[in-house]
Amino acid sequence: MFSIPSLANVFGLLMLIFFMFAVSGNFLFGDVTQGDVISELKNFGDFTSAFILMFAVSTGEDWNKVMFDCSRTEEDGCIKGETCGTVFAFVYFIILVVMCTHVMLNLFILVIIQQFEKYYLPKDNMIVLFKRDLDSFMRVWKTETQDKY
Repeated sequence: MFSIPSLANVFGLLMLIFFMFAVSGNFLFGDVTQGDVISELKNFGDFTSAFILMFAVSTGEDWNKVMFDCSRTEEDGCIKGETCGTVFAFVYFIILVVMCTHVMLNLFILVIIQQFEKYYLPKDNMIVLFKRDLDSFMRVWKTETQDKY
């Protein structure tokens, strides 16, 4: 519970990264409409589809096949306007996967460990103080309410 505000910041950063990669993917691979994975639902044709594809790629779902779909060039025998991408696909997808899987995962773990160190490890942490205050409150409540009647 204590980590939720910090995790919201990390989630916001992840959404910003998805936004940047979706816009650049739309610019670089907007013409790719067919492939092994690229289809009517998963493509870079518009921002919404590109953003959803970024989420799917970040989970590891066939990201390498999407990369190869977007990396076909005229030398590979692609169809212009349907399957032709760019050679920048390799760099684009490797950076995306490294950013999403390694960096963001480590940020989530860092936030949780940092909150654990802050709230659980010190001897006078919030949980110990709460338990002590709760015990004294219950003792006073019991003496002031039950013993009077």
